[in-house]
Amino acid sequence: MNPAGVTNHRDNAGAACVVCYPPRAVKKTLVNLLLGLASLFWGASFILTKEIFGSESHITVLQLITFRMVCATAVTIPLLAAIRQLEPIRRGDLKWFLLLAFAEPFLYCICETSGVQLVSGSLSAVIIATIPFFVAITNAVVYREKLRPVVLLGVLLSLGGITLLMWGGGELAASPQALRRGIAWLTGAVAIAVVFTLVLVRIADHYRATTITAYQNLFGLCFFLPVMLICDGATLPLIHYNLKLILLVLALGVLCSTVAYMFYNYGVQQLGATAACVYTNIIPIFSFLTAIIIGQEHFGWRRLAGIVVVIIGAMLAQRKGKDNPSTL
Repeated sequence: MNPAGVTNHRDNAGAACVVCYPPRAVKKTLVNLLLGLASLFWGASFILTKEIFGSESHITVLQLITFRMVCATAVTIPLLAAIRQLEPIRRGDLKWFLLLAFAEPFLYCICETSGVQLVSGSLSAVIIATIPFFVAITNAVVYREKLRPVVLLGVLLSLGGITLLMWGGGELAASPQALRRGIAWLTGAVAIAVVFTLVLVRIADHYRATTITAYQNLFGLCFFLPVMLICDGATLPLIHYNLKLILLVLALGVLCSTVAYMFYNYGVQQLGATAACVYTNIIPIFSFLTAIIIGQEHFGWRRLAGIVVVIIGAMLAQRKGKDNPSTL
């Protein structure tokens, strides 16, 4: 296993590809496009989540995430089973799939959605964008990879960018207490995402990206449903199930919890975990633009500068040395 990146390619029977053996240049463009789309969907998810909580006061975090998992599972499992693309889980791999789903979507979604509920969508996206260089640092600790000075520089720049963003004007949270709690939840989400990526590396070479995503959502639903029914089941009748809520939940479930993860898992298989993680750095751009379009955020040069600094820092942290070239 190569912990820094998954680069082994399987044969025809187990290939995790969207198109069959395209030319290298076309394949690289395709992978970049899919990872960019995944970042677009995830960037928009912060804003869509804020929109749901703002328009429906009765819905809880657990209820919203469970609805997302129901939509995602209802799409992926029947579809893959119908076209005979749902691979069985190999003996010994069940524990990794359960751990994968427990980390993401279960724990991650609880932390992320709770954080998004408390702070602005753009701040949420920027904090989540720190995941790539924490993955790099974890690889250095767990797998004894050399941590180069440029990585540390990237970390410091990104932390400075987050500080600049928080000073950028506008309401980041309803109160200082909500801001602290929101940042704490989102920091937990970052830590869980690092664990998720390390587990994903273990199984990414052996299954299609669509299969991994399908089981991720299925097992995630198994974790969420009983907890939601026990904690928030009594308030389900209070929710106003209007068309706007249904469409927003469908967008989150299908695009953000299914399509985005399929694209990301495929990118991990082709580029490796560290390289694919780089694309989460552009999530704040899509989140910020989406928030401006729907009127949740206002343009500010200082806040924009903070986002740019975070992105530059994260990109520096992910730069490859001459002894570690890209494998695609």
